[in-house]
Amino acid sequence: MDYSFNKVTVRTDNSPKGMAKTDALWADIMSGKIPLDFMSNGMPVEGLSPVSEYSEYENDENGKFDLTIMCVTAEFFGELERRVLNGEYVKIDESGADIKECADKAWRKVWEMTARGELLRAYTRDYESVVPPPYTKDGKAHCYLYIAVTAKR
Repeated sequence: MDYSFNKVTVRTDNSPKGMAKTDALWADIMSGKIPLDFMSNGMPVEGLSPVSEYSEYENDENGKFDLTIMCVTAEFFGELERRVLNGEYVKIDESGADIKECADKAWRKVWEMTARGELLRAYTRDYESVVPPPYTKDGKAHCYLYIAVTAKR
């Protein structure tokens, strides 16, 4: 059977078991077991990028939520940047030696800012885009989080 998906969703949480589920999903996508449109024969398709969407929050980052991995174009990022300028989202940008390190740094920053009251999260739809080192100018992985907020800061 020859088919591909433009997105896939799982219900998960930030527990060790939930993170293992997330890691397994990404492994299945990157291996081609779950064929998403941004990959073809193990190679990225030009013009398409994978993005994680976090939605349907049970309450906050301590509860369950839906994780959707989807394919987007540059226009999607343009719209997110417009929403940042409009005060609907806050953009967090972190880098690291690898994808896991930069993503962990970015999410820790969000959780710390939230705990200090510096970030008033809406818990509606948040987005994550990670760029591996081979695709960046500085040779580091980059994680971009777009966090929905309830008020401008």
